[in-house]
Amino acid sequence: MKEQDIRQQYRRITETLIAGKITISTMESCTGGLIASLLTDTEGASGIFSGGWVTYSNEAKIRAGVPEEIIEKYGVYSEETAVAMANACKECMDAKIGIGVTGSLGNVDPANADSVPGEVYFALVGERVYREKIVLTQEGSRYAYKLQVAGAIGGMLDRYLVSMVDLN
Repeated sequence: MKEQDIRQQYRRITETLIAGKITISTMESCTGGLIASLLTDTEGASGIFSGGWVTYSNEAKIRAGVPEEIIEKYGVYSEETAVAMANACKECMDAKIGIGVTGSLGNVDPANADSVPGEVYFALVGERVYREKIVLTQEGSRYAYKLQVAGAIGGMLDRYLVSMVDLN
């Protein structure tokens, strides 16, 4: 997806969240706050965006509420850690939706043995738990990798919001 398409996708998502009075929070690692930025680019987002964290280090994730045992057992780059990140921010901010994202964009992380370049895990915790792993395609910049991840997370948010409407 092109950056313009991703920005339009998040505008639509944020407008849907605002209309439904559905609060959301994020805990991001490899995206460095891009998801929070995209969600808050739309006027009125302060009514639904509870807050978010950029937890680049394992220690920051733990201080923000991710159980250390999860990282030790499954690795920082895992679906389980992404779910724990989503749970932690959702609970801390009393939001209806929590988003967690962790992974390695284009290089090996020397601080974490489970680092596989281009593998990213993300999760959405709402009424149900959704989790995905993507393998990034080659890009020319870290920002382009982040946009790839943002597009995938936007797709997950779209599907979740549609399922919420279907449930009502």
